[in-house]
Amino acid sequence: MAVSRPIVVILGPTASGKSALALELARRVGAEILSVDSMQVYREMDIGTAKATKAEQHEVRQHLIDLVEPNEVFTVARFVELAERVIRDAGERQVPLITTGGTPLYFKALFEGLFDGPPAQPALRQRLRSLPNEELARRLTEVDPQAAARVHSNDTKRLVRALEVYELTGKPITSFQNEWGAGRLRHQAAWIGLRWDRDVLNRRINARVNSMLTSGWVEETARLLERFGSLSPTATEATGYRELIDHLRGRLTLDEAAEQIKIATRQLARRQMKWFRRWRQVGWIAGDRPIQQLADDALRAWQEPARLTS
Repeated sequence: MAVSRPIVVILGPTASGKSALALELARRVGAEILSVDSMQVYREMDIGTAKATKAEQHEVRQHLIDLVEPNEVFTVARFVELAERVIRDAGERQVPLITTGGTPLYFKALFEGLFDGPPAQPALRQRLRSLPNEELARRLTEVDPQAAARVHSNDTKRLVRALEVYELTGKPITSFQNEWGAGRLRHQAAWIGLRWDRDVLNRRINARVNSMLTSGWVEETARLLERFGSLSPTATEATGYRELIDHLRGRLTLDEAAEQIKIATRQLARRQMKWFRRWRQVGWIAGDRPIQQLADDALRAWQEPARLTS
């Protein structure tokens, strides 16, 4: 299914300025924004997920944020289902649509289709979840080094899923993923990426973490714990919340938590870029320029047929 206007896809690592560019471009062309972010779906997780402000949401309509409570599980399949509705509706209304966010898997699923794999086996999954992450990572390295290189050792869900697929099929999960999405993209789009020098991006990440902390991120996390008791397994994957929960429970000082968050965020940025660089249809532009110039470049890329893929 294709809409009458190509979707604009704005990619980039965390703290690259993609949300600001999406907003500026949306203002210019009267577009709406589709969030492709697995953590912005959670209500009340605003500061730590760098969610658009209420004023920005009022100015430019934003889809697929604030969908579920932080103690609920949210899946990529659910995201694709809801995103397809948004794309279909925008096409019917002839409204331009900009997609941006920090979850490469969601982009891949939306534009290339879902990787289903074998269904979960509860007993096997429970057995794997009982193992420490270090043991899960070690086992994954033995059976699927490619997957082990991509999955962070703190990412319990994906470690378990990769090992589960191997035990159920006898084949590494990468053997299925290499076949996934090899064909035609599902939506016509203009793909734009923001690139940064790594050292400069790292400084931006550190500064943003500091700003989030001074803006009330610790207090936000405390309110979440007070209201919900704990976060769901998927919500806990949001970078930084796990560390702040450890701080609030006395396991880390605030300085220790802040440093761990900065490290984890820099690692996240590197993983995101590994994903994004695989998509050869992306036209990369330097992110370290005034927002007006970036919007000019993005608008030209959108209007240039050679940049469109389908």
